[in-house]
Amino acid sequence: MPTYDYECDACGHTWELFQKITDEPVKKCPDCNKKKARRLFGTGAAVVFKGSGFYQTDYRSDSYKKGAEADKKKDSGKKTSSTEKSSTESTPSKTDSAGSKGKPEKSDS
Repeated sequence: MPTYDYECDACGHTWELFQKITDEPVKKCPDCNKKKARRLFGTGAAVVFKGSGFYQTDYRSDSYKKGAEADKKKDSGKKTSSTEKSSTESTPSKTDSAGSKGKPEKSDS
């Protein structure tokens, strides 16, 4: 629910009122009890969503950001060591289809 600003044209009293969007604007001033109150237009304040359940990156504390950065560094270290192992395992050994390990081929000349 939004907060609306009101002003009384009779006495000049200003106040804020927390009410539903569907509620009718207040006409009666709480200070002088005259029906000269009017709702003021705001300066364009945006709606700000705070709390859990919105975007992950919104409103994070510095300690959370530091922890996330440390996790990224740990993960990148693990990835390089596992990729090095997989690259050495994927290189073909020097065996031909007959199973001779690196022996030179015989020529008939």
